[in-house]
Amino acid sequence: MRHPIPNYRTIYSGIKKSTRWEGRIIDDAEQLQEYMQKVVWSRIIDDQFEAEIRGMVTAEVEPQFIRDFLHLNLPNVSTVGEAFAESTLQDDSDVKIILPWNTMRDRRTPHASLPGADLVGFYCKDETVLLLFGEVKTSSDTTTPPRVMTGEKGMTQQLKRNATDIKIQFTLLNWLEARCKDQPYQELYQKAAKRYVDSSGKDLILVGVLIRDTVPNERDLDSSQKQLSKLDYPTRILLVAWYLPG
Repeated sequence: MRHPIPNYRTIYSGIKKSTRWEGRIIDDAEQLQEYMQKVVWSRIIDDQFEAEIRGMVTAEVEPQFIRDFLHLNLPNVSTVGEAFAESTLQDDSDVKIILPWNTMRDRRTPHASLPGADLVGFYCKDETVLLLFGEVKTSSDTTTPPRVMTGEKGMTQQLKRNATDIKIQFTLLNWLEARCKDQPYQELYQKAAKRYVDSSGKDLILVGVLIRDTVPNERDLDSSQKQLSKLDYPTRILLVAWYLPG
C-alpha cells in the first residue's frame, strides 16, 4: 500500500548515460512530521512487540527495568534515515520499487549496521523487473559533498562495489531469495535473477539516497554521478538527495 509522500520541489536533476540524479527539497515541516509519524516510524518501532512486553508486566517487575528495556527500541539517526529512504522509494508514484523485507528485523544488536547493501529489492517498469541494491547516507555535514559520500566507506565506493563485486552480489541474492518464497515476491525474484544471470551480473539497478538538513547543493551528487556513470550499461544508477527542514 502506497502512502502520499510529502510535497517536494525538484531543485536539480540530470541524466548521463544510464545514470539519473535528482535533488529534492521538502519545505513543509508539519507535512514531513506527519509522514514520519504515520509511515516511517512504523518501519522502525515494533508496536506489537512493545505491547506484548508491557502485557507481561506485573507488580513485581521494576518499572525502571521496563523503561530501560523498551528504550532500546528507540532508533538512531542512520536508522531513521534508512527507514525514510525505504518508505519514500516505495511510495514514490514515479517508480515502482518493492523492498520485500524490512531489514530492521535482521538487527541483532542495538542500532546495528548490517553488512551488505542497505536496500535490497526490485525495480519494476512495465514487464521489466530488475534487482535493486542501494545505499543510504544521512548527514548534517556542511561540507559539499558530505564526507559520507566520499572515501572507501562512502556511498560512491559502496555502490561501485555492489555493482562489480560478485561476492557481494552472491550474498545479496542469497539473502533475498530466502525472503521471496511466496508470491508475488517469488515471481519477481525469478524474473530479476534471470536478467541478472543472463547479463553476467550487469543487468541491475543501484540506488543511492542521501538525506540532508543543509542548504541544497548540486555538488552533493556531482562527483558520484560522474564516477558511477562510467559503469557499463545495462547497469543503471539512480541517485536521490533529500533536503529536509532542519
